Amino acid sequence: MPRVTGTRLTADLLRDVAQEDPEREAYVHDGKRATYGWLDRVADGFAATLLDRGVARGDVVVLLLPSSIKFAACYLGALRVGAITSAINLRLGPREQASIVARTEPKVTVLGDGASLPDGPDPGFVLPVEDLKDAFAADPPPRLPKLDPSDATCIVWTSGTTGAPKGAVYDHERQAAISRNIGELTQLGDRRLSVLPFPHVGYMTRVWDEIVHRTTVVLAGEPWSAAESLRLIREEGITMATGVPTQWQAVLEHPDLAKTDFSGVRVAGLGAAAIPPELVRRMREVLGCPVLTRYTSTEAGVTTSTRVGDLDEMVATTVGRPAPDVELRIVDPSHGHDVATEEVGEVLTRSPAMMVGYWRDPELTASVIDDDGWLHTGDLGFIGTDGNLRIAGRLKEMYIRGGYNVYPAEVEGALTEHPRIGRVAVIGAPDDRLGEIGVAFVVPADGSTGGDIETDDLRAWCRDRIADYKAPDRVIVLDDLPVTPMMKIDKAALAELAELAEKEKT
Repeated sequence: MPRVTGTRLTADLLRDVAQEDPEREAYVHDGKRATYGWLDRVADGFAATLLDRGVARGDVVVLLLPSSIKFAACYLGALRVGAITSAINLRLGPREQASIVARTEPKVTVLGDGASLPDGPDPGFVLPVEDLKDAFAADPPPRLPKLDPSDATCIVWTSGTTGAPKGAVYDHERQAAISRNIGELTQLGDRRLSVLPFPHVGYMTRVWDEIVHRTTVVLAGEPWSAAESLRLIREEGITMATGVPTQWQAVLEHPDLAKTDFSGVRVAGLGAAAIPPELVRRMREVLGCPVLTRYTSTEAGVTTSTRVGDLDEMVATTVGRPAPDVELRIVDPSHGHDVATEEVGEVLTRSPAMMVGYWRDPELTASVIDDDGWLHTGDLGFIGTDGNLRIAGRLKEMYIRGGYNVYPAEVEGALTEHPRIGRVAVIGAPDDRLGEIGVAFVVPADGSTGGDIETDDLRAWCRDRIADYKAPDRVIVLDDLPVTPMMKIDKAALAELAELAEKEKT
């Protein structure tokens, strides 16, 4: 894998921007504003506090904080002393949080309002959020440890829906490579609307890029609401906004849409779920800017992206072409051989932007990164004749109905085109006769109700578009789809719902 050479340290970049442009806003949240100059000063103060507590290069600092300006300041202060930040999503359960603390053995844990320490593991020195004011005001340390671009910066934890959360480790070099991968999504001086929790890979690994581009990060509140996002777009001069399809659907259906001026929005991003083509068309029509989709993961960062100028159908049905410096292969998961164009296989990627490996787990790392540096994503997909990647689902989510392989993403793609369906997710469920069957969970489109959706109608719709055996055998109508703490559709929860619905039938 190519090594990124000459990479600047994240904390040094912050120092440069703070000296050159101290009054530029770095963060806006909940009525508060933080400039790059202020952020640099409080990062020094927090760094001094960590050193006083014996934190050394390579030690772990746990953040049990909501997304906030204080979160960002703690992260940057930890980077200044070479500490590794392990940010825990507050929506994870107590057992998951305890697992993360136990495995990281932190020297310091910063505890936010409303957060509580998980029982069992040693959190190290506990710094309550109310003490951060004094920590930020501390004098800068007289000396800082000498750091290297290959030093780890953060551990990004997966949602843990299929077991204990896994910790993907990133360093300064990889954060710099991610900045190149993001491409046209970022420009100098952007004001970015941030709607995902800060422990997400989309924030933790993007700090380097945001400082380089002197971005202003405007945080939406938690829990997220369409009304607040529209208000922030109106009042904060947002130039770029990203979100998952459910969020954009809610924005387009909100009554405040008509009074919101989108003329300053330069680009909008979509990801994390099946995307109805009508959603892309409406977004582009209402926002008046390009809409891009990307293929990202906790382990690989940005892998592919559509481009400005791509047609709506391409944006909705593909995840684009490889990002800069990214290599892509589609292989037969059984034998590891490359498959032909338009043939489904496992997606492999190799780039200087992907994770170093899993935290303190060389065996697990070796199971996903082979000797040649290829990351086995566990995703199924194929590359079309147009060179675009299309995702067919997770390798573990593929189900076999009567001897035929069915990829949920393909079925979801067909169903999202139905005019009465707003959102959809498909899973495989056990069946005595066929082995497994497809179960579709659907949320009615705006203006439709559950009574408008008939299983036979949806099956006929699918058979007109995909093989008949891929049409879902059961349809369950929901008010909304459950999501993980990282805003991805929670298919483990859907499996439980399918099992419950089956029991109620008998």
